[in-house]
Amino acid sequence: MAKDRYQRGIEVVKEFTVPEPNNPTGHMDIGEGFNDIAPDLEKYVVEFAFGDIYARPGIDKKQKVITTISALVAQGVPQIEMHVKTGLAVGLKPEEIVGCIIHLIPYTGFPRVLNALKSAQRVFDERGIKVETPEV
Repeated sequence: MAKDRYQRGIEVVKEFTVPEPNNPTGHMDIGEGFNDIAPDLEKYVVEFAFGDIYARPGIDKKQKVITTISALVAQGVPQIEMHVKTGLAVGLKPEEIVGCIIHLIPYTGFPRVLNALKSAQRVFDERGIKVETPEV
């Protein structure tokens, strides 16, 4: 059962990333960097976050990523860049990502939104993505 749960989680991780030659889970950090101090972290991330939560029906991949980005902006945590990359991988337009972040100003405040936009900007810049800015 646990092996099936882990395998289901890995398959879901792959749905949210673009695999790289040296890393089948692409840009997604699933905990490998902590193998020296928390070797079971990867198992928890893969089985619970992806095998259970991300695999749940009810909302589509884009909605899951927008929800994740929103939560990370609200918390002001640094994983935003990784999930901006995930959003692009599942087909979100850069303008949708920026729109989501801007929409959070009244709920999370300017500092968190500015930090999140800086993170998104780094991802867009490194990928050569131009964001079409709507006229207001």
